[in-house]
Amino acid sequence: MNLEITSLYAVPMAVLMFLLWLNVVKRRSAAKISIGYGDDTTLHEKIRRHGNFIEFVPMVLVMMALAEMNGANGIALHSAGILLVVSRAAHPFGLHQNNALHVLRIIGNSGSMLALFIAAGAIVATHI
Repeated sequence: MNLEITSLYAVPMAVLMFLLWLNVVKRRSAAKISIGYGDDTTLHEKIRRHGNFIEFVPMVLVMMALAEMNGANGIALHSAGILLVVSRAAHPFGLHQNNALHVLRIIGNSGSMLALFIAAGAIVATHI
């Protein structure tokens, strides 16, 4: 079975993951910190941006793939995928140590969670 819809959204997520990882590597190199973040708050923020991405994206993509394999509605899958891309693209710009309520952070996390719920709902809908 082809997972055309999920694949469409997995590609930009892979690119974003690479960019977030690259930001961590560049800062680690500049700060000469191999493990952890020392007292470098900029490195800490970059690590968390990448980590938060890793905490959300794989599960949403897995849920989308399962939904698509079960014949879920394309509109639901595209809705989850668009939300995932937009929210994950916004999130790094809003994740700052000194501003827990930055609007882009809230959009990033809320949109990602909503994408997860849409994908889960799409799975459930294929079994009703």
